[in-house]
Amino acid sequence: MNGVDFLADTNVLIYALEGHPVVSGITHCSIAISVISEIELLGKKGILPHEISEIRSLLDDCTVISLTDEIKNIAIALKQVYSIKLPDAVIAATSIYFGWPLVTADTDFKTVKDINLVLLDLIR
Repeated sequence: MNGVDFLADTNVLIYALEGHPVVSGITHCSIAISVISEIELLGKKGILPHEISEIRSLLDDCTVISLTDEIKNIAIALKQVYSIKLPDAVIAATSIYFGWPLVTADTDFKTVKDINLVLLDLIR
């Protein structure tokens, strides 16, 4: 997993797919994502074939991290300490396990003191 610049939350990928300027510079980065983000993106009800194609193309440029026992145990510990949704706990646990910064626009992650958080400024 060497060479990964950061772990991207699902919303970062959504902004990239929408062409949002706040994430325009991430294309040159080496990005990892949790398998949770892959599920969230592709599991959208009513998703259209062209959307699946666009998402898969973006995911091809990312390192997708599966749920391991270590990540699961960190997520459990996070759920025990913080009021955090399960998908967010798994994403935060992945960031913690690998020591990667977590890039997100979700301010709910600010409560988790154990992660290196990079909050996106969407006011542009």
